[in-house]
Amino acid sequence: MSRYRIDPLPEPADPALLSRLEQVETATLGHVRLTGFADRRIQAIAPDQPCRAGLAVTLALPAMCSTLMHYAVSHLRPGDMLVVDRLGDDRHACLGGAVARAAKLAGAVGVVIDGPVTDMQEILDEGLPVWSRGVSSQTTRRLGLGGMFNRPVSCGNVPVLPGDIVLADASGVMFLPADEASAEAEAAIARQGRVARTMDRLQTGERLGAITGVVDEIERALLAERSK
Repeated sequence: MSRYRIDPLPEPADPALLSRLEQVETATLGHVRLTGFADRRIQAIAPDQPCRAGLAVTLALPAMCSTLMHYAVSHLRPGDMLVVDRLGDDRHACLGGAVARAAKLAGAVGVVIDGPVTDMQEILDEGLPVWSRGVSSQTTRRLGLGGMFNRPVSCGNVPVLPGDIVLADASGVMFLPADEASAEAEAAIARQGRVARTMDRLQTGERLGAITGVVDEIERALLAERSK
């Protein structure tokens, strides 16, 4: 049996959908969705990272081996977001400056790694958005140990399928089934509009509890308790 399990790339995502999703904050979806959020320890390496949305192209790399990483970045397309399952390894960095440059030049919108990276400054200089579990100076090598490309993986304790939509920003990473992404984008943008109006009302001096109705709600509850 081959050490490598490689499936075809998923169909490219609609650029208009990805552009729409990049108006959405992951925290906005955090108000309404219960699933799809990667472990919070997978964070943007740039603290001011703006939102990025991309099509999940999945990769599973075993331990110290990065052979399949070189194969994967050679097949990335504009609009793709590479999602890397490190199969439990948290010691070896599989992405550094050269891999970051290759991914950026291929048109990838970002990389999400369930493990560490290396060459932090070089990655930042390349301008490739990356989310990871931190930094390590211990790196992978081209050992030919195998792995999976465009197969189901796990990233941040979330199952990810090739063709899912990845939404990531400074607050974290989440994965959306492709057939739910458009509706979630529209609902989230509407919600953000309501939040913006709330922010304006706060700026004019209104209190948050009055705007949300919580003050009246609690006062009614207290009155009801006193009248028993």
